[in-house]
Amino acid sequence: VTVFVTIGRVLFCSMAGYALARLRFRGRGLLFAALIAVMAVPAVVLLIPKFLVVNTLGIYDSYAGMIVPLLVDAAGVFIMKNFFESIPMSVEEAAHIDGAGIFRTFWSVVLPMSRPALITLVILAFQGSWNELSHFVVSAQDPDLYTLTKGVATLAAGGQGQAQQFPLKLGAAALMTIPVAVMFFIFQRQIMNTAEGAEKG
Repeated sequence: VTVFVTIGRVLFCSMAGYALARLRFRGRGLLFAALIAVMAVPAVVLLIPKFLVVNTLGIYDSYAGMIVPLLVDAAGVFIMKNFFESIPMSVEEAAHIDGAGIFRTFWSVVLPMSRPALITLVILAFQGSWNELSHFVVSAQDPDLYTLTKGVATLAAGGQGQAQQFPLKLGAAALMTIPVAVMFFIFQRQIMNTAEGAEKG
């Protein structure tokens, strides 16, 4: 689930951010205002609407119901939009002169230049989806669809007949931190290079 959410969120947030940053269309300002408004709403407020939408679409208790609502994140779109706006327009104009269309310019020119923002988005998307609990609670109840986070929460609540098994609970919680730590070590060099570049700038 985390892998699909991370890939989808990076792809869709990048495209949405580029559209808001570069494309001119009617309602663009209103759409961006709605994006900011969504970021201001606490996630817990959206739990019941999420359940109603997932149930209405008939994807409750399925991987689709767990993954699809998490594919786009307002904060991710906001991050990518701001980064795309920092890229000089002259780069894209040169690509247009060479005959590149909008999507080709985005995919072959702008996106490779956005590595710092993409790395940030990958880390945030992976960590957010890996640690997600509330959405999985309202989108699925089938034990076969339990994520590690939901399983650990069940253990912590005394479920699975493990009310007093504190070593097991602590071990499961420690196990949850391993993928996030691995993700940090994978991107450690890129994170440090980005930080050094920001300091020099």
